[in-house]
Order: sequence, then C-alpha cells, then structure tokens
Amino acid sequence: MSVQVVSAATAAKVPEVELKDLSPSEAELQLGLNTAAVGAMGPPAGGGDPEAPAPAAERPPAPGPGSGPAAALSPAAGKVPQASAMKRSDPHHHHQRHRDGGEALVSHDGTVTEAPRTVKKQIQFADQKQEFNKRPTKIGRRSLSRSISQSSTDSYSSAASYTDSSDDETSPRDKQQKNSKGSSDFCVKNIKQAEFGRREIEIAEQEMPALMALRKRAQGEKPLAGAKIVGCTHITAQTAVLMETLGALGAQCRWAACNIYSTLNEVAAALAESGFPVFAWKGESEDDFWWCIDRCVNVEGWQPNMILDDGGDLTHWIYKKYPNMFKKIKGIVEESVTGVHRLYQLSKAGKLCVPAMNVNDSVTKQKFDNLYCCRESILDGLKRTTDMMFGGKQVVVCGYGEVGKGCCAALKAMGSIVYVTEIDPICALQACMDGFRLVKLNEVIRQVDIVITCTGNKNVVTREHLDRMKNSCIVCNMGHSNTEIDVASLRTPELTWERVRSQVDHVIWPDGKRIVLLAEGRLLNLSCSTVPTFVLSITATTQALALIELYNAPEGRYKQDVYLLPKKMDEYVASLHLPTFDAHLTELTDEQAKYLGLNKNGPFKPNYYRY
Repeated sequence: MSVQVVSAATAAKVPEVELKDLSPSEAELQLGLNTAAVGAMGPPAGGGDPEAPAPAAERPPAPGPGSGPAAALSPAAGKVPQASAMKRSDPHHHHQRHRDGGEALVSHDGTVTEAPRTVKKQIQFADQKQEFNKRPTKIGRRSLSRSISQSSTDSYSSAASYTDSSDDETSPRDKQQKNSKGSSDFCVKNIKQAEFGRREIEIAEQEMPALMALRKRAQGEKPLAGAKIVGCTHITAQTAVLMETLGALGAQCRWAACNIYSTLNEVAAALAESGFPVFAWKGESEDDFWWCIDRCVNVEGWQPNMILDDGGDLTHWIYKKYPNMFKKIKGIVEESVTGVHRLYQLSKAGKLCVPAMNVNDSVTKQKFDNLYCCRESILDGLKRTTDMMFGGKQVVVCGYGEVGKGCCAALKAMGSIVYVTEIDPICALQACMDGFRLVKLNEVIRQVDIVITCTGNKNVVTREHLDRMKNSCIVCNMGHSNTEIDVASLRTPELTWERVRSQVDHVIWPDGKRIVLLAEGRLLNLSCSTVPTFVLSITATTQALALIELYNAPEGRYKQDVYLLPKKMDEYVASLHLPTFDAHLTELTDEQAKYLGLNKNGPFKPNYYRY
C-alpha cells in the first residue's frame, strides 16, 4: 500500500516513502500518532496539494480498518509524514514509478524490474464521501409518505440526524413483536429499544414533580379506577410519565400518536414493554396514522369511556367510524387549539354528545406550555435542523397568540429582526407595544430569512408566498396542525425535493431557487427537537385532573358542551410546581380575605380574569 504525500515543489528532492507492512490496528495507531505530531508542528513552508484521487476503478469500495484516523488528516497535515513510521524496510531496493502508474524495483547495478501491481488505497477525506440522498420528484403521495417513514432515523440517536438511513426498513405493521410478558397488543418500531426508553422516562420523572405527587397521593385511593382511557397525543418521555401516572390512578390506557414525526421510538417501546398497548412510531405514513388510531379504538372486549385527545383526530375517527361508542364515553379532554376549535364546531352544530374539557384555554396550559415552552423550543428546533445564527436574520411570525409571543420573544432576544402578522386587533396592538412591526405577509415575503406559522389556521403560507420567497428561506410551523403551510402545492413534478437531514428538505425550483422546509410543515419543536419537560409537567397534570373531574363528576354536572377547567384546579396545578423553586406563597389574613371577598384558600381570581 503506497501513500504519496509530497508537495509538488519538493517532489524532486524528497524520496518516496511507503507504509510498512503493519497490521491494520498498528497502522491505524501510527497514523493517529502522526496526525497528532503533525498538528503540533504546524504546516510546512511552501506546501502544495495532496496527491490527486486515484481513478474510480482503483478506489476501494469502502475504507479499510485503518482508514478512520487517516481520513481525519487535513491537507496540511498530510504533507509531513513521519519518517520513522513510513521508512522502507528493504535497504537494497528503492521504488521508482513507471509512467503508466506501475512501480519498479531498481537495484544498485541499474537493473529495472517491475514490481507486482497492488491496488492503491487512497486517503479519503470526509467531504469527498459525503453525499445527500435525493428524493424522487415524480412519486405518488402514498409512496412518498412511505419512503419518508421508512427512512426516518431511530429517535434515540439524534432528533436532527445527518442521515436518514435506517438499519431496518420493514414497516412495524409487518413485524411480529412480543414484549417480555408475551403480549403482542402493540405496534412500535423496535421493542428491543425499551431499555433506552425506560432511561429517558426516568429522567423525565425528575422534572415532573406534580405528576409524581399525584402518584403518591393516589396510593390509597384510585380516582380513575374503572376508567378506560384511549389517548392520541405526542408520544414522548413526558407523555409516558402521564400514562404511567394514569395507570397508577387506576386507569387502563390505549394510546396512539397525534403526529407522524413526534414519537420517540424508544419511549414507545418502553411503554409497550410495561404493558401499555401503544401503536406509534416515528415517520408513519398517513395510512399508518389512521391505522394506529383504529387499533387503539377497535379492539374486542374493550370499550373506552374517556378520551384524551390532542388535535381532535381521535375524536373525529370515533365520530366517523364508531359513533355508538359515545353512549359509554363520559367525556373528552382536548389540549390543542385545533382540537378545541373542532369541539366548539360540533357543539354549535348540536353534534357533541358528551361533555368536553377545553384544556388548551386553561391558564396552566396556555400561559405556560404555549408561551414559555415555545419561547425555548423554537430556537432549539431551528438550531438542530439548520445550525443557523439568529443575529440579524429577518423573521416573520404569523400569529401573535401565546405561541407567537413566545417565538417572537426568543428571536428578538437573539438579535433577529422580527415582523408579525395578525388578524386580531388586540393581539396586533400587543405586538406593536412589544416592539414588533405589524405587517401583511405579502409585504415582507421577498426579504425575510425565516417564516414561522403559529395560528392554528389553514393556508397561512400559500404557494404564491412560497414562489416569492428568497433563496434559502427557512419555512416552518409551530402550530399543532400541518395545514398552515400549503405543502401539498409543492408536490408537483417541476419542483425537486432533496432530503438533507432528518425532517429537513430542500424544495428546489426550476431556476435553482430553493427553500428549506422543516418537518414537512408539521409541528417543529416536537418533530425536530424536544420540549422542556417541566412545562409539560404543568400541562400533563392539568390533563390528568381534567380526566379525574369528568370521570368522577355526578350525572348532570356537565352537559353536552365544552367547558374550561375550574379555576380552583388551575391554581392547584400551579401550587404543585412551586416547591421546585423553593417558592413560598403569602397567605391572606382573615381581614384581607373578607376585604377582597375571597376564600383564604382560593380561587383567587374570577373566571373572566386574564392573566
């Protein structure tokens, strides 16, 4: 194996050297040591480029055992080989290269004999081997969705991996898996990842004090005994803590994912190993998505009596396929803007046949999960997917509700120039008072570097907007639904899709302009990164209390309508999290309570109070 690393300027003066016949491990060790030595010496004066790559036919199909450290050599480092490690062992012959590329042995009497030809091994640098997979342009939506799901990376490696390759391309629906107890009532990516998922759940428990407190208080009583809860939410470590808390409170649970990209495969495996029927994996197709929901609901001998939904898809599916189930369902708990909007539509049309709890608009959900969670996770999602710098970037945030407020505050703090679009004059005035310029999207779409939607609406960013965006504009969504960006209009033959990273696509126009689309327009923070566990503890505790309230409410307390969580429960959820900060509440005196007309133990604000 010969490696020529001599610069052009000194080629005539420096004799050619070769590696000894070392074992792969020895060669790897010596190359690694040489690299360190070269780095300490610095580049030589008058260095040139390394040897040009060998012809394709001569290159090995893959790097050999010793190529790892060699591939890390920089061009400068490669110019100063260590003589002691690379000296020819035969003192009677030296090499001379034939014009045709072969090698010759030259003896002292001048006789030239051709040496046996050997296949050259070329030092390859990482950037020579890096290739990105291109997505086919002409492909049906169903097969495209399947190809995406099959290439999704296992989530325990990285939320924003550089590769989409997966060791196992088999759909979970086609696998026969059982947990250690012999149960097969689940469908996850790989049940063998359960141990990884269990560790993540244990970490999440440390940041979810209120749920852990509920578990301790429920050791004597089981307020959800007899409850059969079917859930459709993001399946993350935080959701797992909620599910196991509901189980500790006496409930039976069956679960599916509300987003095709947000499931953590190892967490789903851990839940399945613990005996929870979970049907979800990262990168589902649309068909897989509805199949998983159906497997949760349509099971022989099991009838749900409570629904925990995030986005309304589960509720919609039961209304569509199994309307008779609502005869035994006591209530629905919904936590998203989109799902709540659907519930109010059903109520207005007189089609809502069970009570529903609007968790999204409870104070502990909207003021904490929506605002503080998005304030941190928007930056996390963008950093992991694009590695961009925010300082000086022009950003337009569509919507100035709690999610929009959080996104704008974070980006402004990082030095971005932030514009806001809004339909509500009150929210618009808040944006102006907070120092943001209120615009229409058409006015800034040509100049902004990032477009973020967080309205809960549909077609906020249309194909016309996408056509007018500048080259390399980043487009993403922080709202629950995937309808805010008109991604369907980009599935046309004239546009080329390139997968760059997991959940990162370049959409390329015929003239070469490209946009960077994140998570195909789905929820950015849960699809491309993670969200703060502590904030989710607040939301999950609110959901648990809403389930307990609806399940145990006497008949007639709640009619077939949509309700907000009682103020007293909002305050209770907040109080459970205060000890984490070593916070000490002030108590009213009897005189003060009488003066304000309040109970000393709350609630302290009327329902119409806006925090």
